[in-house]
Order: sequence, then C-alpha cells, then structure tokens
Amino acid sequence: MTRPLIITDCDEVLLHMVAPFRDWLGEAHGIDFSMEGSDFGKALKHQDTGALVEGPEIWRLLNGFFDTEMHRQLPIAGAVDGVAKLAEHADVVILTNLGDHRQVTRTAQLRAVGIDARVFTNQGPKGPALQAILDEYRPKSAVFIDDLPQHHGSVAEIAPHVTRLHLCGEPLLAPHIACAHKAGHAHARIDDWANALPWLLERIEGVPA
Repeated sequence: MTRPLIITDCDEVLLHMVAPFRDWLGEAHGIDFSMEGSDFGKALKHQDTGALVEGPEIWRLLNGFFDTEMHRQLPIAGAVDGVAKLAEHADVVILTNLGDHRQVTRTAQLRAVGIDARVFTNQGPKGPALQAILDEYRPKSAVFIDDLPQHHGSVAEIAPHVTRLHLCGEPLLAPHIACAHKAGHAHARIDDWANALPWLLERIEGVPA
C-alpha cells in the first residue's frame, strides 16, 4: 500500500521570502515594502517619491530576487524539523510557483537548509498541478499545505478529497492574507509549525506527535 503524501508550498511555508525581498528592495533599489492590506500590488513604494511601483516592475524585481538573492531565504521556524518528522510517515514533495527553469535552484536551495524533497514547479492555480502529482504517486491519502487562499480554492475544486492546511509562517503577511479556512476552502488555518505539525501528523493515520 502506498504511503500518505504531503504536498507543500515553499515560500512562506518552508522559507521566508517577503522579509528578505523587503530587505533587498531597500538596500539595492531604494524601495520600501509594507503590507497595509491584502493587495501585494500596493505594497512597494519608491523611497524618494512615495510613488507606487507598478505591476510590470514588481514582476521584474521578483524575478531579479529569484535570479540572485535566493541565498537570503532562511527557514520558517520549525519547518525543517517538521518536514523531517512528516517524512518518517509520508512522502513529501514541494509544489512551488516558480518558473520551471528554477526547479534545480529551488531543489538545491531547500537541500542546503536540510529539506531533501522532490520539487515540482508551477505557474498559476495549483489544482491541476496537484492532480498530476496525485496521478503519479497514487497515495492512500494526501495533504496540501500553502500560504495563499486561491491555491486552496483551486485544490478544493479539483481534488476535494485532499486535506488542506492554510499555513502562512511569515508575520509580515499572515495578518493580511484572507483565510482559506473561513472561506471553506481549507480544513484548518495554522500559521506556525509548532501547532501545525501535530495537526498534520494526526491526519496521516493518526500518528502521535
């Protein structure tokens, strides 16, 4: 019989992304980053003028960060040990929204911090990509972990039998992200690994924490 399968996002679930991105923006580009609401597109402002950084420029900066600054990303508290514990009882794979050309870099990045797992890259809603992973692994059960509510909605629509945990481990973002649990698209919202790990272990065959 196949093992359970954990399919987890990376940024803000396993590794901090927004915090090092904010630091780099200030140091290298004279841009302030501050989330005052749920709209990421209004979070970047030029320090000298206060003008918003427009969408195309945000994407250029994000790509620049992933081109040269991924070494700044440190693990979310408890994530490395949490994945190791889960891997004792289930297969663990990463489903990350990055360009496919970054798959090797992301794999090496995670391995360097102690997470040795297969990485799947994706662009857009994650439901179809998750279904392809399920078709390959054919697990006895599956759990999906992500920080963004839209991905839980996508997975809930395409693979409603998958258990879904909304987890955002980045304090800069967590208060501003709509709750997928409240929306009915996730089974729980837990934003720290200390509490998420027992919840996850209980759902893969009732394993004690």
